[in-house]
Parts: sequence; C-alpha cells; structure tokens
Amino acid sequence: MPEFKSLLKRLQLPSWMNKGEPATLLRTAKRFWEMIYGWLTWPLAQLDPDTCTEPLLNLLAYQRDIQRFNNEPLELYRKRVKYAFINAKDSGSVAGFIEIFKRLGVGYVEINERQPDIDWDVIILRVSDGQIANNPDLLLQIIRQYGRTCRRYQYDVSTGYQFLMRVGSVSADYICYHATIPNQIAFIRVSHIGSDLTCNSATLNRINTPNQTYGASLL
Repeated sequence: MPEFKSLLKRLQLPSWMNKGEPATLLRTAKRFWEMIYGWLTWPLAQLDPDTCTEPLLNLLAYQRDIQRFNNEPLELYRKRVKYAFINAKDSGSVAGFIEIFKRLGVGYVEINERQPDIDWDVIILRVSDGQIANNPDLLLQIIRQYGRTCRRYQYDVSTGYQFLMRVGSVSADYICYHATIPNQIAFIRVSHIGSDLTCNSATLNRINTPNQTYGASLL
C-alpha cells in the first residue's frame, strides 16, 4: 500500500496527449485515487500513535497506562504513547532506564547507586542544567512511572563547557663538546726591568733687603 502513491505519481501521458483535456483528466484521476487511498488507510493510521487523531490517541494512552501531564506538547505525548511498552520493559535495569531518557528526547543521563556517604536507597541522576530547564515535568513523570520502588532519586546537575586546545610538539638536541690538554711542562720566562730615578732639587734662599728712601733736589 505505501507504494501506491509513488506508482500514482509516475503515471504520465504520451507527449502528444499531455495537454488539454487528457492532461486535466489525468490530474483529476490522480486526486480521486489519492482520496480513495486515504479512506482505505485511515483505519490503519488510527492504530499508529504518530498519525492517529487526538481522541484516539487518548484511548491508546489509556490502554498503555500513559497520562498526559499539564502543558505537555502533543509531539511528546505521541512519543510517550508510542514507546510505552518498550519503556515499561526497560524500566527494571540501569541501562534500560538510561534508554528511556534517550527515547523521550531528554538525552544521555548517568545513574549512580550506593554512593559513599549517601543513604543506600538514594539513586543519583546526573543531568545537565539544560535538561532540567527544558524538561522539568517530563523528568518527574519518568521517575514517577518507571522509577524503582522504595528508592529516592536525587539530581546531580553538571554544566559542560566546550573549549579548544591546540597541541604541538617541540624537540631539540643538546650536544656538548669538550677539549682536554695533556699534562705538559710549562716554561715561564721571568725578566727584570730596572731604572735609576734621579731627582734634582734647587733651593731659593730668602734675602731680606731694608727699605731705603733716596732724595734729590733741583738747583
């Protein structure tokens, strides 16, 4: 049946008839058989949570023990109804409980049990701050419906940052060359340089001369 639409679209008229009233008749026939195909497949589509109408979706949810919480989007509601059986089957194991979060669009979570210095009945769910902010009601609904009996759940919120690191390598060679001098006798020539230093000095004796006054007269 899914191949019927593809076969219907491939119907074409010969080039000398692909115009005018024959082309109009072909388009009308295609629309008619597409309508007949929709009528025939409608009952089957109502059994699929992805395509059924919302009233029938509520009936499927009741059969599968799914209750819609306040302000739940229709797309998420359909997804919870669709995976109801497999989620109920996986709820008894740690790996299955992680898969439930993945199927419902929460993403990857970590589950830690029996941690040191924490009560043995406490199960820690390690999630990111974005997962809690975007899915607060869904997380509570998953724990309430698929969580273990007589267990308490505690959130461990982590925030991840992405950073880039450039890695390179540096290499070098260190070489040390040394030289040695063999033990040989060293000769040192010592010479004496001498000179005579003569210093001549002169003494100027002080001579005291008395003051004298000479007089003269004009005749």
